[in-house]
Amino acid sequence: MHPRAVLPLWLALPTAAGAGLVLTTAFPAPSWWPAVFVAVPLALLSLIGRRSWSAVLVGFVFGAALFFVNLSFTARYLGSVPWIALSTLEAALTAVMAVPITWAYRWMPRLAPGPWGRLVALPALVAGLWVSREELLGTFPYGGFPWARLGVTQASSPLADVASWTGMSGLSFLIVFACAAAVECVRRGRWRSWRDARRLIPALATVAALLLVPQFPTTDAGSMRVGAVQGNGPAGYFDARQPYDVFRAQLAATEPIVGEKLDVLLWPEGGVDADPTHNAPVARQLDALAERVQSPLLIGAVTLRGDEYFNSSLVWQAGADNPVQTYDKRHPVPFGEYVPDRWFYRQFAPDLIDLIQREYTPGTATPAVDIGGVTVGLAICFDVIYDDVIRDGAQAGAEVFMFQTNNADFRGTDENLQQLAFARMRAIESGRSVVNLSTVGTSQVIGPDGRTIDALPEGEPGAMVTDVPLRTGMTPAMVAGGAVQSLLGWGSIAALALVGLLVRRGSRGERAAHRTPGTTKTSASD
Repeated sequence: MHPRAVLPLWLALPTAAGAGLVLTTAFPAPSWWPAVFVAVPLALLSLIGRRSWSAVLVGFVFGAALFFVNLSFTARYLGSVPWIALSTLEAALTAVMAVPITWAYRWMPRLAPGPWGRLVALPALVAGLWVSREELLGTFPYGGFPWARLGVTQASSPLADVASWTGMSGLSFLIVFACAAAVECVRRGRWRSWRDARRLIPALATVAALLLVPQFPTTDAGSMRVGAVQGNGPAGYFDARQPYDVFRAQLAATEPIVGEKLDVLLWPEGGVDADPTHNAPVARQLDALAERVQSPLLIGAVTLRGDEYFNSSLVWQAGADNPVQTYDKRHPVPFGEYVPDRWFYRQFAPDLIDLIQREYTPGTATPAVDIGGVTVGLAICFDVIYDDVIRDGAQAGAEVFMFQTNNADFRGTDENLQQLAFARMRAIESGRSVVNLSTVGTSQVIGPDGRTIDALPEGEPGAMVTDVPLRTGMTPAMVAGGAVQSLLGWGSIAALALVGLLVRRGSRGERAAHRTPGTTKTSASD
């Protein structure tokens, strides 16, 4: 028997749209992190009792409301086509993953109808499937786009510390579990006595853990004096510029801190708009700069090796055979830094596709370099949204993270603040300081506890010299975050399949019992 939907379809659709819109306010710039505790219950209520195809429709409406607003920055320069295409894709994947959540609400109460099943097992399965949806969006297609993760909304909230134990996927799981358990408390019916308050225990215990569990401690290892330079040069695709304009802007913004005692001078992604491994005049200027500041440089440039282009971080030292170390961006942006299946997509938008002329090759190196005996973890721009890059850097011994980015294509939007929220969560997850440096802002130094230590105004050239705390010791999120992510995400799909199988077998048994003839009457002699 199919359960009745909590909301009729005519009401479920605007409820799902409202849930998506409310959830957008939890992301920067509004950053109203409590909004998740309104958005998630509304999203779940719109799915309970739905049939599969209506769940797809409801899920699509929720995803469209979320992503068309959240990803509106993608229309900043390239117009509506990329924005519509990306938002529609993310909404479609959200729609597909709404179906397993609906199945969980259909099957789990039949398998475990008691209080434990309804208040613990069902919310756990639903929360795991929510994480599964985040996993799908973060891996498919072309490496995925794990942008609007629920955990990121908590970057400035008291709940963020939990991520040092569970990772961002675990934080998403706990938030959805609390919301789903609260929904089931309401659905269980009237409260007849104080004993019924026990229904609240799973939800309240989870919220208490989210609020009260402290950040996992890491060990103080001194500090590193970092000069970080935001040149505010014309680094966007459509910025009017001449060759080396970005390089000149970085040099000019660096000048005020020449003479400061530094352990490293950091420039952002694309801070050198020439390949210093092939351009001798640029290489000589970098040699001279390293000599003047008397510290290694950590710069960003596009490099060519053979016939392959890489988006690279380079360690440059005075008097050395430079670069002395190189890290290449692990996750070039599809349709931004390369075009997958170019022959296919060019048929639909040749002008847009032809704008992307270089095809960046993904890097394979460990995202960490040694600078003066300090291991520095790295991420280049959208690398920061991929968990594997951060975990690999931490496991390589990173004592601090330095994220180089170029937000020039998204000036005047919330993109830079949303990316900064990822950087803040990475600091908390890893228990490491993060220097998040952009060509145009927002640039900040974030402490291991997620607090802002230093910052530069957006859209202005500037430099900051900061004693950045170093840390050693691994948080559980960095040690076991990948396993937690897989267990919650893909493990929940397996758990749902098992629940469905058990329910199906139980239904067959019930039907067989109903078909069994009644007891035969005994004879009088018996």
